[in-house]
Amino acid sequence: MIKRIFILCLSILVIGYLVVAITTMNRKPDNEVCKGMELTVKDSVDYGYITPNGIRNILKNSKLYPEGKRLGDINVRALEKALDNHPFISEAECYLTSGGKVHVEVYQRIPLLRIMSSNGDDYYIDHKGKIMPVQGTSVHVAVATGFIDRKFARKELYELALYLQTDPFWKSQIEQINVTSKKELELVPRVGDHLIFLGKGENYQEKFRRLKIFYNEALNRVGWNKYERISIEFNNQIICTKKEK
Repeated sequence: MIKRIFILCLSILVIGYLVVAITTMNRKPDNEVCKGMELTVKDSVDYGYITPNGIRNILKNSKLYPEGKRLGDINVRALEKALDNHPFISEAECYLTSGGKVHVEVYQRIPLLRIMSSNGDDYYIDHKGKIMPVQGTSVHVAVATGFIDRKFARKELYELALYLQTDPFWKSQIEQINVTSKKELELVPRVGDHLIFLGKGENYQEKFRRLKIFYNEALNRVGWNKYERISIEFNNQIICTKKEK
């Protein structure tokens, strides 16, 4: 009995020592000064909206730049909030490292569709359906033109663009979406001298499925420039208008 009590007490002492040792090793004195920043920008190969220098400037302008400050005075949540508010940043993660630095990982917003409305609006819809300003070098995505308000862009056009993005063929084939005054959709393909009339933006998965079959079984035989207009508006039929000679 005494032996068991001794072993139990010893075990408690060892566990307590390990907890204190680990906590002491991981805890940085509040007076220690931040030695710098470790910056990572995701998707930086395809999109260059945000750079490490850009992150530094955001934090400097917000008076939150951590380098040289006491670790106890650095609020990493405040750093994340300042970065999240930037129009080209989707998400930011910040934390203190064991080496006395601040690690910052930033995820850029990814443009999905560019909107160039007849009312003068010019912006991107990003991969989360949010409006994103146009700045600097343009991104190679499909362009939507015509009678577009922001509600229509964030709902119907976003869902259509998201579908096109998931299909490699349509992603590379459709370069422009035009919205008529009746909110009907006309698509301009990259290959083929014709206009695709989609009609209303409903049931488009089935419409594109039929159009792909038509491409493979018909246009590959008669030629991609034979028609000036291909309508897939109605179910179970494709209506083609030949070019005038």
